[in-house]
Amino acid sequence: MCTTDHWFYVWFHTVMSPIRSVMLCHHTNLDSFNVSATILMVWEAFLCRHTSFVSNATEATWLPCGILRPDSTRLVSLKRPVIPTEFGAKVPTNIRQRYLNLFIDECLKFCSSSQEAFDKALSEEKVAYERSTSRNIYLNVAVNTLKKLRNLVPNSPPCVNKTSNRKMVSHEAVLGGKLAAKTSFTLNQSGNLRAEDLTGASLYRRLKEYLLTEEQLKENSYPMPHPEKAGRAVVFTVEEKKTTDSSCRVCCRCGTEYMVSASGNCIRREECLHHWGRLRKQRVPGGWETHYSCCSGAVGSPGCQVAKQHVQDGRKEHLEGFVKTFEKLPTTDGYPGIYALDCEMCYTKQGLELTRVTVINSDLKVVYDTFVKPDNKVVDYNTRFSGVTEEDLENASITLRDVQAVLLNMFSADTILIGHSLESDLFALKLIHGTVVDTAVVFPHRLGFPYKRALRTLMADYLKRIIQDNVEGHDSSEDASACMELMIWKIKEDAKVKR
Repeated sequence: MCTTDHWFYVWFHTVMSPIRSVMLCHHTNLDSFNVSATILMVWEAFLCRHTSFVSNATEATWLPCGILRPDSTRLVSLKRPVIPTEFGAKVPTNIRQRYLNLFIDECLKFCSSSQEAFDKALSEEKVAYERSTSRNIYLNVAVNTLKKLRNLVPNSPPCVNKTSNRKMVSHEAVLGGKLAAKTSFTLNQSGNLRAEDLTGASLYRRLKEYLLTEEQLKENSYPMPHPEKAGRAVVFTVEEKKTTDSSCRVCCRCGTEYMVSASGNCIRREECLHHWGRLRKQRVPGGWETHYSCCSGAVGSPGCQVAKQHVQDGRKEHLEGFVKTFEKLPTTDGYPGIYALDCEMCYTKQGLELTRVTVINSDLKVVYDTFVKPDNKVVDYNTRFSGVTEEDLENASITLRDVQAVLLNMFSADTILIGHSLESDLFALKLIHGTVVDTAVVFPHRLGFPYKRALRTLMADYLKRIIQDNVEGHDSSEDASACMELMIWKIKEDAKVKR
C-alpha cells in the first residue's frame, strides 16, 4: 500500500466511519435515509477505485445501525468439486456427480468447514468408484456410503414444541372413536404367527387347508388303490404307449425306440444322445421361443449329452407291489404327524428304482435316511440328479420292502406328507397315500397345469435361497427340508392376508 492510500485508509476509518454511522442511525425519514446511504455508497466506491486497501478476495458491505456485520470471509462460497468426464468410464459421470453432491450435503452437516466437507466427500466417492466394476455395483456401494455418512451426523437437540400442552389424540382414537384406546383393536395387530402356532397339532390344522383333493390326486397322476386287486395301484392319467410290441421300449431321454430281451437287457448296445435339461419357454421379440435349459438348444436339435445306452421310466407300467398306509387310532393330542420326504432314483433295466429315501419332521430334523439296494441291475446311476454313486450302493443292504415296513410304521393314513411332485416319490416307494401337500400344486406355474415350477425356482423366488447347486447332484435331505420350509412360509404369508 502506498503512502497516499495509507492516509486515505486512516482518514476514512477515523473520520468518515463515525459520520456514516451517525447519518444512518439518525435518519428516520425514508427519503433522507436513502439520500444519505447513496452518498456514502458513492464515497466508498470512489475510495475503492483509488485505493488498494480493499482486498480482492472479500466484498465490502454496509449495514444499517444496530445490525452486526458478518465476517466477510464467510460470504465467499466455495465452488463444489466436479467429477471430470471420462470417455468409456465404467460409471456414467452424471451418476458419480449426483452421489458426490449427496455426499457433500451430508459431510457439510458434521465437518467444520466447507473445504473439509469437500475433501471428505471426494475421498468417499473415489473409494466407491475404485471398488466398483460396473454401474450397478457402484450404485450399491454409493448407497451404503451415503447411509454411513448419515450415521455420522450428530443427533440434533430436541426442539421445543409450542403445542406440547395440547391434548394428544392417537390414530386409534381418530379411526375407532373414544373407546378405541380401551378396546382390543385390530388396527395394530401383527399378522405374524407365533412360534407355537407352527408346531404340532396347530401346524397340522393349518396344513389341512392345502391338502390335495381326490380330483387333484387323479389329475396329477398319484397312485390310487386298485378297486379290485390288492397290492396293485391304478393311475388315471397314463399316457398311451407309442408301441404295442412287448419287446420294444421308448427311451425316456431321447425318445428313440430300442429292443430288449425277455430279461429286460438291451439287445443292441447303442449310445443315447439326449438333452439332460428341460424345455423352457422364453419371451423374445415377436413371441416365444422354446429351448432346452441345459444348452439353450432349440426343439429338435441334437442332444448335448451322451449316455452308454437307452433307458426307460417304467414306473407306471409296473404297478404291482404297492402298499397303502393304515388307519390308526387317533393320538391324545390329535396330531397324526407331519413329514416331508424326498427320494432319489437310478435307472435299471426295468426302469427307475429307488436308491435313497429321506424323511424329515416339522422341526426340519432328519428322522429317516437310508440308501436302498435296487431289485434289478443298474444301468445308469443318474448321479447328475440323484447324487447317488456306485460306491454309495456297494454296501447297501436295505431293500424296498424294508423301507415300506419302516414307513408304514411311521405314517398313518392321516399323516400329512409334504413333497414336490410327490407322486414321483410315491411311485418310487410303491406307496399309496392320499393325505399329501404338493408344493408343485400349492405354488402353481403361471401357464397352469400341466406345467410345474421347479423346487429350485420356488426357493429362489420366495425364500431367496439357492438349492441344488451341488455339481455332484441333489441332496434328498435338502429337497425335503425345502418343501417343509416353503409350506411354513406359505402359512405365514396367508395368515397376514386373512387377518
